[in-house]
Amino acid sequence: MLSVARLSRSSARLLSLAKVQARCYSAKDLKFGVEARVAMLQGVDKLADAVAATMGPKGRNVIIEKSWGSPKITKDGVTVAKAVELEDKYQNVGARLVQDVANNTNEEAGDGTTAATILARAIARDGFESVSKGANPHELRKGAMQAVDAVLTELKRISKTVTTPEEIAQVATISANGDTEIGQLISRAMNKVGRNGVITVKDGKTLHDELEVITGLKFDRGYISPYFINSPQGNKVEYEDAYILLSEKRISSIQQILPVLELANVQRRPLVIVAEEVEGEALTTLVINRLKVGLQVAAVKAPGFGDNRKNQLHDIAVATGAIVFGDEALELKLEDVTLSNLGRVGEVVITKDDTLLMKGKGDEAAVRDRVEQIKREIEDTTSDYEKEKLQERLAKLAGGVAVLKIGGSSDVEVSEKKDRVTDALNATRAAVEEGIVPGGGVALLRCIKILNGIKLPSADEQAGVEIIKKALRAPSSTIIKNSGIDPTLVVEKILQAQNPNEGYDALRNQHVDMLQAGIIDPTKVVRSALQDAAGVATLLATAEVVITEIPKKEEPMGGGGMGGGMGGMGGMGM
Repeated sequence: MLSVARLSRSSARLLSLAKVQARCYSAKDLKFGVEARVAMLQGVDKLADAVAATMGPKGRNVIIEKSWGSPKITKDGVTVAKAVELEDKYQNVGARLVQDVANNTNEEAGDGTTAATILARAIARDGFESVSKGANPHELRKGAMQAVDAVLTELKRISKTVTTPEEIAQVATISANGDTEIGQLISRAMNKVGRNGVITVKDGKTLHDELEVITGLKFDRGYISPYFINSPQGNKVEYEDAYILLSEKRISSIQQILPVLELANVQRRPLVIVAEEVEGEALTTLVINRLKVGLQVAAVKAPGFGDNRKNQLHDIAVATGAIVFGDEALELKLEDVTLSNLGRVGEVVITKDDTLLMKGKGDEAAVRDRVEQIKREIEDTTSDYEKEKLQERLAKLAGGVAVLKIGGSSDVEVSEKKDRVTDALNATRAAVEEGIVPGGGVALLRCIKILNGIKLPSADEQAGVEIIKKALRAPSSTIIKNSGIDPTLVVEKILQAQNPNEGYDALRNQHVDMLQAGIIDPTKVVRSALQDAAGVATLLATAEVVITEIPKKEEPMGGGGMGGGMGGMGGMGM
């Protein structure tokens, strides 16, 4: 009996283990060949139809339901693409792959996601059709990628560099769906801070858009104590021609700061201390001297954390001519401070949230060297976060920061407008980087003739070239279709035009010289859209099997036998 009991317990353990494994490893569903490709293409079509509706000056808005808050209204292609999730697993696989195309284009160029999605759909659809008719998918992909390389070379050849503020405004206007106010705003911002300057987009507090330019070193740390406030207008500290003391370490004792306080008092100049922390008796001493003696002094926490804090302190040191106390490379104590160790600035404004140092008295050659060092670090880094922080530091040292404050009558309106401003800003930066080409899909149409001269050894490779040739018509056709006109005849007329810059102005419904009319696209945006679309869409055509998870069935909750047990209470002789 003992052995039987052991056996039954062992069987129970195996059974429970099997149930756990069943929960951990869900079953898979497989589709093959044409069936798999058709299902994926349906998903691609649904995603592309949603994104295509936003394209061009007469494109429509898309309303996206959110799990919290108000629905989002947008014309931003990548925002629409990210919002699409389909119930059918196989359709969702196709949609997610094209979402990756939009994301990649957005990350590289910051714009062109709608064009990339439309190109990906055109290439995938014709690729699937060719494979279904017996074409070798790998040769098809090889031919298509050779065609793409030829188009990219031609785009580089016809690209025109951006030189004037007017051209910058034109690029921004087109990317903002024809909003000239946004175009002018971005052009003014770039004119103020330079092409390498940092431009940020924030919610405004009025009905109108505003441009604020911050010149000097600004960081998001305010005064440590409100007792330092000396301005009757607002809660802020304002000094002119002030000394700056920088420390990587905490300052907590009186002995550490007495020498520098004596120096500032003798010179009759304000003193601003920027340190990791000013606390204890050191802070008390500063406050008492400020209130009772009238010493012009203020203390601020150092910006950032870790290495970023150290780097920002050294940036401030270079800009103001100071040295950083507490640096491991310098064996210099705060008690030994001299006037030559302090930095100097023309103006200081400190609020409870941030500090602005203007007109730094640092050596100009040292500032230039520091700027070049940061530029090299930007080129070498592979981290997007690091790159963003380095660019912020570069802008503070080199040209300042422009803040675009986007206004509107509601949060929904501001959110929609911010999407367009961000797109326009990214497109403008891309145009400055690689130049511009005729917009409205005309640049891709002009590249079709280059593909006419490509002859490849196999019929399947040549079919890949034809797929790209046909796909190049898709962006311009979509823009024209969204303006309410049949695109077939219009596209043919553009292709037959003698002027290489001639295209169709969908806003005014007329044929124009696209460059003269200011309808232009950044070369980088067009290049990235085609490259990313072709890379993913041709890979889709090589797929023969798609594997998805079968959704788990919800098991009914236990406890159904409770009523039966309670029925035994009838014999209690109530």
